[in-house]
Amino acid sequence: MPKLINIGMNHETAPVELRECLAVESQNVHKALGLMRNLDVVREGFFLSTCNRVETLIVAEEVQEAKKAVVSLLSKLGSIPVNDFSACLYTYENMDAVTHIFNVASSLDSMVIGEPQILGQIKDAYLQSTRTKMSGVILNRLMHKAFHVAKRVRSETDICGAAVSISYAAVELARKIFHELEGKRVLLIGAGEMAELAARHLLTNGVSAMTVLNRTFERAVEVAERFRASPVSFDEMEDQLLKADIVLTSTASKAYILTHAMIKKALRKRRNRPLFLIDIAVPRDVEPKVNKLNNVYLYDIDDLNGVIEINKAQRLEEAVKAQRIVNEEVVKFEKWLKTLAVVPTIVSLREKAEAIILNEFGKSRSVLEQLTPQHQKGVEVLVRSIVEKMLNDPILFLKGKAGRSTLNDYLDTTRKLFSLDEGDESSGTKSITGNKPS
Repeated sequence: MPKLINIGMNHETAPVELRECLAVESQNVHKALGLMRNLDVVREGFFLSTCNRVETLIVAEEVQEAKKAVVSLLSKLGSIPVNDFSACLYTYENMDAVTHIFNVASSLDSMVIGEPQILGQIKDAYLQSTRTKMSGVILNRLMHKAFHVAKRVRSETDICGAAVSISYAAVELARKIFHELEGKRVLLIGAGEMAELAARHLLTNGVSAMTVLNRTFERAVEVAERFRASPVSFDEMEDQLLKADIVLTSTASKAYILTHAMIKKALRKRRNRPLFLIDIAVPRDVEPKVNKLNNVYLYDIDDLNGVIEINKAQRLEEAVKAQRIVNEEVVKFEKWLKTLAVVPTIVSLREKAEAIILNEFGKSRSVLEQLTPQHQKGVEVLVRSIVEKMLNDPILFLKGKAGRSTLNDYLDTTRKLFSLDEGDESSGTKSITGNKPS
């Protein structure tokens, strides 16, 4: 029976400088799969390369030989000696390999649990495997099951629901305050990387307009062009505070640029319309006592980090539910995998039955030709129905013995009872993945 083998490294087992060696050289997945296809010990193969992991998933019968061949392949891809990275590799076999790929697809093995990108990366890698004809019966079933598991995890748990980055946390808080972001106006002060990322998330979540304010007007114009926003000068600060619903600030100022007095003055002219302030600058841009004003919601970077930690804890709770789903699907896949051992015998049984039917129809052709076409069709349907019912019980019996230690005895007895090996001493119970997909 062929074995599933997973060999790889990820962010937990290997430093980035080592992952880079393999990832850079293996961006051309066709090259990796081409090398894998040339390995006689590998029957089916899958290759995944991302910034956080490099993995191979293969189907092979000679486990130790296959492992050595794959490690050698990784060495060739990265142009690095095996001894330089072998300690960073993890290896999973059979159901452990299945559990691992289900965990990866469901983002339970990611640096950030619940991140959605990995599933798309796996789908792309699988597409490459099918295009190079390295994916066969087992990997096809396994990968589609992995996609199904990931879908179940996302639909039956809230593992992706809680924000775990500064930018996403800012958007999440804005949603809680305004309920919906459609029609809201954003004032972006400064041009820090996290502020720009948060601004981009706010725009994609429905805010209607954005204004960029910077001490250097040229920089304001540059940033505004990225967001299709309006640039304004620093002198227009107070006027812009009257128009904005959300203020996102990230400057390098050593003093507060938004003071208690400034915000209080703006609130009077705003007629107490709610104002949401996101201060992700260090040192802070907004005077802390601003938070004491009515209808003002101020969050600094520590507040956002607090939200993130709470959300990470929530994701870990959801991960427990997700792991139950993974374990359930692993059991189902294992049951299917065990039935593969009986497939060659069942195929042989059906082929022999079909050969007998065709032979007997040939002998009876002169008699059948005297019947109308409709009656001939009726006779054929009757014969095939009888044969199918006769085969049904032995087929169900063999499937029911899949995975048991006595299976080979039952397969051998079945083949002898029905003389399935006459003229083919090698047919036996050969695996259906005995040859690479053509």
